[in-house]
Amino acid sequence: MAAPAKLTGEGIGENAAEEEPRVLEPGAAPFGNFPHYSRFHPPEQRLRLLPPELLRRLFPPERSEARPILGLDVGCNSGDLSVALYKHFLSLHDGENCSDASRELRLLCCDIDPVLVERAKKECPFPDGLNFITLDFMNQRTRKVLLSSFLSQFGRSVFDIGFCMSITMWIHLNHGDHGLWEFLAHLSSLCRYLLVEPQPWKCYRAAARRLRKLGLHDFDHFHSLAIRGDMANQIVQILTQDHGMELVCCFGNTSWDRSLLLFRASDP
Repeated sequence: MAAPAKLTGEGIGENAAEEEPRVLEPGAAPFGNFPHYSRFHPPEQRLRLLPPELLRRLFPPERSEARPILGLDVGCNSGDLSVALYKHFLSLHDGENCSDASRELRLLCCDIDPVLVERAKKECPFPDGLNFITLDFMNQRTRKVLLSSFLSQFGRSVFDIGFCMSITMWIHLNHGDHGLWEFLAHLSSLCRYLLVEPQPWKCYRAAARRLRKLGLHDFDHFHSLAIRGDMANQIVQILTQDHGMELVCCFGNTSWDRSLLLFRASDP
């Protein structure tokens, strides 16, 4: 993603842990790339809203061939939610042998922060099922190369499902209204289904306020955003009216008041 400031990875690794009260302040990181994210928003709060059999319903086994379900997790942070989603949808438990299950679901998980991605790689208990890469999703050239490389391994051109969990605000703040529109356009063209957890507008105000409180550079686009208000509804409108997706289901709200919205491409 573009500035406020170019991400170099400095100040967000082991050194940052020494300043934990600062880096753990919700919304303080310019890209949402703060360590230990799951301490604030535990994966279980999302999982309790999602039926474990969801992917089996959306993608029933084909008799002709055993095709894995391909998922794209954008903004995976250090991978806690990615791993939790993988286990949840395959009904896995700690210590279970998942050699067969790992062929059913393959997740490509990307994040802009290389330090968090390295942590995800080291701690991932299912390396055959989850692949973590560093990617600025808004860099069109890099995105095309890396995503196409993954998809080509399976002879595919699109992902079966994309996960966009509390990422839209960071795209919006760093890239403006058009950036958010483009981000959703890219996702809708890349995924047959898309699960989105939008941040409400109050989170935008909190993120900007906390940056100012910490003496960091303000978000360049915050004051000029025309897309505001009910952000869940705004994203529904963009995906359905502009990008041809259909809202399939709202699974409800997390304890931090964010809705989980499932969309389907017009020709899934």
